Amino acid sequence: MIENPKSALVKKVAALARKKERVAHGRFLVEGPQAVREALLHRPDLLETIYATTGTEGWQAEIDRLASEREVWVERVTPEVLAGMAETVTPQGVLAVSKTWELSLEDALSDAKLVAILHEVRDPGNAGTVLRAADAAGADAVIFAGNSIDPFHPKVVRSTTGSLFHLPVAVTGSLEAATAAVRAAGITSLAADVRGASLLEARTEGVLRGRIAWIFGNEAKGLSEADRALADRSLKLPIYGAAESLNLATAASVLLYETAFAQRDPAD
Repeated sequence: MIENPKSALVKKVAALARKKERVAHGRFLVEGPQAVREALLHRPDLLETIYATTGTEGWQAEIDRLASEREVWVERVTPEVLAGMAETVTPQGVLAVSKTWELSLEDALSDAKLVAILHEVRDPGNAGTVLRAADAAGADAVIFAGNSIDPFHPKVVRSTTGSLFHLPVAVTGSLEAATAAVRAAGITSLAADVRGASLLEARTEGVLRGRIAWIFGNEAKGLSEADRALADRSLKLPIYGAAESLNLATAASVLLYETAFAQRDPAD
């Protein structure tokens, strides 16, 4: 049992909330029973150590069993120690330290049929929600491009509720590199933009039935003219009511599912 919340170990784990430390050590925080469970189920090879309090919570027996089966070490800690390690104000009793990874665009896009590209997306909640929606819609990869937030940011990881461990996630420094890799893989890139052509017309034309990579821009600024020029086409999601717009995560969820429906249309 680790009991000292001021120990060097606690400080070392807590420091992973900062990008500088994540990059330096190649590690990141996975907080909460759902995210830890999904990591154990899908990528136990990445997990270094699990830190958990003792108690009667329903998740504890399952996480202990999964960790034992997958040979991941569980360290017992006091609630005070866990609070000192966690990025959240009210941690849920368990967190893990996981290795980060580097995945090439070519490997991420290999055989991909549906891809989400996040360009200059800065809000961790939005980024995590889009990644989760991409996972739910059956996407094959998510790419973080440009100055988008780090996918290993604690708030991004929590927002994905485990989806981070379900599908390939790659990072690239520019949208140009992402779209070039998409084009080389034979995938059509579609920019989601209010100045684009009609989504309904594109759907009628059968555009969404092919291999598609959606490009989603910054929450406030969207995509620039230069960004849109990198895509094969720009399409807009229609708004039928009085709302001025949809937020990034909502629009992305609709477009990803719309594409997933088209790709799975039994009429084809």
